[in-house]
Amino acid sequence: MIETVYAASGSEPAGGVAGWATDLMDRLGAPGAGLAIALENLFPPLPSEVILPLAGFTAAQGRMSLAAALLWTTLGSLAGALALYGIGALIGRDRVRALVAWLPLVKLSDLDRTEAWFARHGAKAVFLGRMIPIFRSLVSVPAGVERMRMTTFLLYTGLGSLLWNTAFVLAGYGLGDNWRTVEEYAGVYSKAVLALAAVAVAAFAAVRIVRGRRTGEHRAGTREIERDRIL
Repeated sequence: MIETVYAASGSEPAGGVAGWATDLMDRLGAPGAGLAIALENLFPPLPSEVILPLAGFTAAQGRMSLAAALLWTTLGSLAGALALYGIGALIGRDRVRALVAWLPLVKLSDLDRTEAWFARHGAKAVFLGRMIPIFRSLVSVPAGVERMRMTTFLLYTGLGSLLWNTAFVLAGYGLGDNWRTVEEYAGVYSKAVLALAAVAVAAFAAVRIVRGRRTGEHRAGTREIERDRIL
């Protein structure tokens, strides 16, 4: 049993996501790793940075082959991404536009520019997005909303997922009992990405608020000038 191997090496996952993923791999083998990654795509708080190195460590212990770990985790990534693509397709462009029209500080012109950018660079966005924490799952939703060609979506999602999965699985495979080191470094990367995203959102909101005030002041000044001219 996988738990026995972990206990002997002193690196047994003590519950949490690692314990849950260990149980799946113990019961199902490499397909269990694929299932865990599919669920990670659907629920981004589940960290692939834990599941993938753990799959690599499990392969290093001989409980599954390295090739099977890479194959099944990539298939799991594709399955999760396809589900999110379907959600985006069900939401549809009209509902997204209605939501954007309701949101404060965001304009439909912003969405138009985003759609135009995605039409030109969507394949690259899907490919690179698969290697950015949190966004690696969410990037499949706009692809579905915009109805990206399925062959293009599967190709770039598969390539990006394969690169990401291979890096983490091999890291876990090579580090052995120290596989959790990968989680620590990946956690720093994830926090940096979230911090940059938060700064970008805050900067966008600040610019919109300042522009809105200036526009309001300009309109008020124009009305006063017009009133003075009439009087």
